[in-house]
Amino acid sequence: MTAPDELICSAKGCKQTASWQLLWNNPSLHTPDRLKTWLACDDHREHLSGFLDARRFLREVRAF
Repeated sequence: MTAPDELICSAKGCKQTASWQLLWNNPSLHTPDRLKTWLACDDHREHLSGFLDARRFLREVRAF
């Protein structure tokens, strides 16, 4: 189990500490007020943001 102060990047296989929150939702599944969160390290922020943005799911990126 991961301790709250050891939140890890959501990229597959990554073990780095997250420093970004990617807030997203899939409009065909979620109401507009429902936001899901992926965590990202500095190395994977652009890749994960691009993946979500290409599908028009990305709503906001916040420093963590």
